[in-house]
Amino acid sequence: MTDLPEALSSWLRARVERYRARLREVAGADLPEAASLLAAQVFLASDFAFDVAERRPAEFAAVLLDPDAALDWQDQPEESSLAFAARLRQFRRLCSARLIVRDLAALDTVAATLHGANALALVCIAAALRHAEAELAERFGRPRSSHGVVQNLVVIGMGKLGGAELNFSSDVDLILAFAEAGQTDGRRPLDNEEYFARLGQRLAQLLGDVTADGFVLRVDYRLRPFGSAGQIALSFTAMEQYYQREGRDWERYAWIKAAAVAGDVDAGRQLIENLRPFVYRRYLDFTAIEGLRDLKGRIDQEVDRKDLADNLKLGPGGIRELEFAVQLAQLIRGGREASLRVSGFLPALAALAASGVVDADTAQQLHGHYGFLRRVENRVQMLRDEQTHSLPTAPTDRLRLALTLGYADLPALQAAIDAVRAEVQVLFAATLDGGGHRPPLDLARGPNSDQAARGRELSPEPTASVRAAINALLAALPVRRMDTRGRERFERALPLLLQAAAATPAPEAAALGLLRLLHAIAGRPSYLALLAERRGARERLADVFARSGFLADRVIAHPLLLDDLLDARVDAEVLSDAGFSAMLQRALARVSAGDAEAELAAIHEARQSAVFRTALAWLDRAESALAITAKLARIATLAVQQILRWAERDLARQHGAFPAGLLVVAYGSFGGGELGFGSDLDLVFLFDPALAEQPSQGPRALDGGRYLVRLSQRVLHWLATPTHAGALYPVDVRLRPDGAKGLLVSPLDAFRDYQLQRAWVWEHQALLRARAVAGPEPLATAFARVRREVLRQPREPLRVRQQVSQMRERWRHELDRSSASQFDLKQGRGGLVDIEFLLQGLVLINAAGQPALLDRVNTAELIAGCADAQLLSAAEAGCLQTAHADWLARSLDCTLNAQARVVARTAESDALATAVSAIIEHHGFAETPT
Repeated sequence: MTDLPEALSSWLRARVERYRARLREVAGADLPEAASLLAAQVFLASDFAFDVAERRPAEFAAVLLDPDAALDWQDQPEESSLAFAARLRQFRRLCSARLIVRDLAALDTVAATLHGANALALVCIAAALRHAEAELAERFGRPRSSHGVVQNLVVIGMGKLGGAELNFSSDVDLILAFAEAGQTDGRRPLDNEEYFARLGQRLAQLLGDVTADGFVLRVDYRLRPFGSAGQIALSFTAMEQYYQREGRDWERYAWIKAAAVAGDVDAGRQLIENLRPFVYRRYLDFTAIEGLRDLKGRIDQEVDRKDLADNLKLGPGGIRELEFAVQLAQLIRGGREASLRVSGFLPALAALAASGVVDADTAQQLHGHYGFLRRVENRVQMLRDEQTHSLPTAPTDRLRLALTLGYADLPALQAAIDAVRAEVQVLFAATLDGGGHRPPLDLARGPNSDQAARGRELSPEPTASVRAAINALLAALPVRRMDTRGRERFERALPLLLQAAAATPAPEAAALGLLRLLHAIAGRPSYLALLAERRGARERLADVFARSGFLADRVIAHPLLLDDLLDARVDAEVLSDAGFSAMLQRALARVSAGDAEAELAAIHEARQSAVFRTALAWLDRAESALAITAKLARIATLAVQQILRWAERDLARQHGAFPAGLLVVAYGSFGGGELGFGSDLDLVFLFDPALAEQPSQGPRALDGGRYLVRLSQRVLHWLATPTHAGALYPVDVRLRPDGAKGLLVSPLDAFRDYQLQRAWVWEHQALLRARAVAGPEPLATAFARVRREVLRQPREPLRVRQQVSQMRERWRHELDRSSASQFDLKQGRGGLVDIEFLLQGLVLINAAGQPALLDRVNTAELIAGCADAQLLSAAEAGCLQTAHADWLARSLDCTLNAQARVVARTAESDALATAVSAIIEHHGFAETPT
C-alpha cells in the first residue's frame, strides 16, 4: 500500500487507526503488524468490510488473525423471530467479510470465492426455512398429502445459486414446489398450495427484509411458472404440466443451472429429473440457437434502454455471453450426452472440453475470461455489498478498485476489461453466427407459381430434375402441414442448401439428396433449425451427399445420423474402440436396463452411428482402407459381445442361471478383420461339451443342450431383428458343420471331429479366417487349439492346389461380373478372392511345417507371413499388398457410392490384375493346375 496517492494513503491510515482504536475500546487488544496490513488491504477494497469491522471489532479481528477458521451457524430453540432475523443478518455480514479477507489475502481463487458465497447462501436459506416452518407449524400444523404423508417445501436454486457460483452480493433466484396436493393437519388447516405460498412469503421476509442489521439475501421468485403472476409454490404435477405446455426457450436455459438447495432435497432432485426432457431434448437440439438469439436480443434491448453497455454482466462481451456460449452447447448436446448435464459454468466448461465439444484452447480462453470478469464483478460488489455489475462512478472508488485488482490506475484496468470483453464478443458471435440469416424464400404461393422468379431466387438456376424435385417437395403433405415457425425455418434452409449443393463437384446429386432429406425432416424442427442456422453444417452435408450416395441414403433414412455428420469431433478424431464403447454406454444410459426392446434400439443407434462415423473417416481419407475395415470388424465384435451378454441375462431370467458356455466364432471377412460397409456376419456357434447335460438353475430349467440352442437362437434373432434403425447385422450361419442341414450350435468336440474327418478343403480355407469373437475365454482358447490342430494336418500339395483352384473357378463362373470394359474387384481374375485363395492354399500346404502361419487371419498379415516364411518373394508380396490395398479401397468407394463392386477397366488396373494372376499361376493355383 506504499504506492498509494498521498490523499488516499492518509485516508486509509486513518481508517485503519479508527478500527484499531475501536478494537482496543471493545476488546482491550490491538492488531499485530501483519494483521494491520491485511486490514488496510481489506478496507481499501471494501467499505462494507470496514462497517462490519466497526460494528463487530473483536469478531472481525479474529477473522484477520485466522481467516481459515470456519464460522458456523447454530440454531437456537425458542428464539424469537426478531432475534433470529438479527442474528442471521449479523452472521451473514461477518461471513461475507471473511470472504473479502480471504480474497484480499489471496487465500482463495475466484472459483473458491464464488463457492464460498454460495455455501453461505445455502446455510442462510436452510436456517430461515427451518425457522419459518416452525412458525407456521404452530398456527397451521404440518402439510400432508391426501394419503397423510408429510409434505416438505422443495426449494430449487436457479441461476448462479443453482450453479454454485453466486456473486459476492447477489440476489438468489428461487422456485418453490411441493410434491403433492393436500392440506395441513393443524387446528386451522390450509390447503398445501396456500400453506407453501405463505411459507415462501415468510422465507423471503426472513432473508430479504432490510433492518438495522441489514439483510441476508435478496430473494427473487420471478423465474417461477407464469412469473410474478403465478403461484409462489406449485405442486410437482402443476409444475410439470406448465413446462410441458407453456415452457419457453429462456426457461430451458434457466433450468440448466437448477439445483435442489433446501427443504426436501431428494424430492427436488426428482423434480429436476422429471423436467429433464423439457430442458434437454433427446436429439441434438439446434432450436436452442433460435431461443438464445431471441433471449440475447431482449437482453440487448434492455442494455440499450437502460444504458448498460459497460455492465460487466449484461453488456457486450460480458459474463452473460460467456454463460450463454456454454449453455448453448449444453442444450444442443445434453440430451444425448449425460456428462454435459451439469450446473455451473466451470463444471460445464470442463465437461464440454473433456467430451471434445469445446477444444482445449477455447476452453482455456473461456475459463480465463470468466475468472477475470467474475473477479472484477466480485470486487465491485465487495465495495459496498451492493448488487451492481458496473464499475463505480466516483473517481476515488474507481482508483481503489483498480489498485486492489493490481492495476496502476483505472485506465489500465479498463484496458484489460475492454480487451477481455472484445475477445468474448468474438467467441459469442461465433457461437450464434451460422451464416443462416438470408431472407427466407417466398414459398407461400405453392409449388407452381412464378417459377422463373423463384429460379432466380434459388441462384444458380436448378436443373430440370432439381426443379421437379422442389415442386414435389413443396406439394408434399409434411411440408404443407408445417406450423408457422417450422415453415420459416424450412424457407430459410431450402435456398441455402441448394446454394451449398451448387458448390459441390456433383451439384445435381447433392441437391436431389438434400431435397429428399428436407422431406424426411419436415417434422423435425431441430434439424430444420440447424440447416437454417449453420453454414458449415450445410456445406459439410452437401459435400457428403455429393460424394456418397450410400451415406446420403443412410442420413435420409435415419436423420439421427445428422448428429454424427455435423459433429466437429468426428472430423477431429477417428472413432476408436474406446470411442464406440463410450458411445454405446451413452446410448444405454438413456434406457432402462432390462428393457430388451429399448436396449436393442440403443445398440442399433450406437452401431449405426459408429459405422457412419467410420464411413466419414474413409470418405475423408482419414485412415487407410485396412484400418477402416478393421474398425468395422471391431464394431461388429463389440456389438456381438453385448448381444450375447443380454441374451444370457434374459435367458437366465426365464430358465435360471447357467454357466457361460456359448462361443461365437466369426468367419469370412468378419473373422479376417476386413469387414466392409453393409457386410453380413458369417457366424458359427460352439459350446462346451461338458455342459450338454447340465440343467439350468431355475423353476423352468432346461438341459444344457436345449439352453444353448435357445441362447444361440436369441443371439441370431436380436442381431437380425429390425427396429426403427434397421437390423443390427444380417447373419449367415451356413459355414457351420454340414452347412444348412447341420445343427445350429455344435459341441466343440463334435466340431473337431467333423473338421478332422469330414470337412472339405474349402471348409478348411474358411477355418483359416475364423476367430472367436464372443464367449468364455477358456472355450475360445480351446477353439484356437482345435483350429491349429485341424489346419496343421499334413496335406498333399497337388491335391490342395487342385481343390482350391477348382473351387475358385466354380466361384468365378457363378459370381464374376467382369466384362471387356469392367473389372469385378472381388471375383474378377486377379481380384480380392483370387488373392485370398492363393494365400489360403499356401498356408494349408505349409502350415504343418510352419505353424506360425496360422497366427494370421488378416489378408495383409497373411501376405507378410507368407513372405517371412519365404513362400512368396519380396516382389510377389509387394505386388499382392499393392493389389489388395487398391482393390479394398476401391471396393469401399463403390459401397459409399451405392454401386456394385465393379469398376471400369484401366491400363493400370489390368496390369495389376494380370500381375496377380501371374503370381497365382506361378504357385500352381491356375484354373487347370498341372
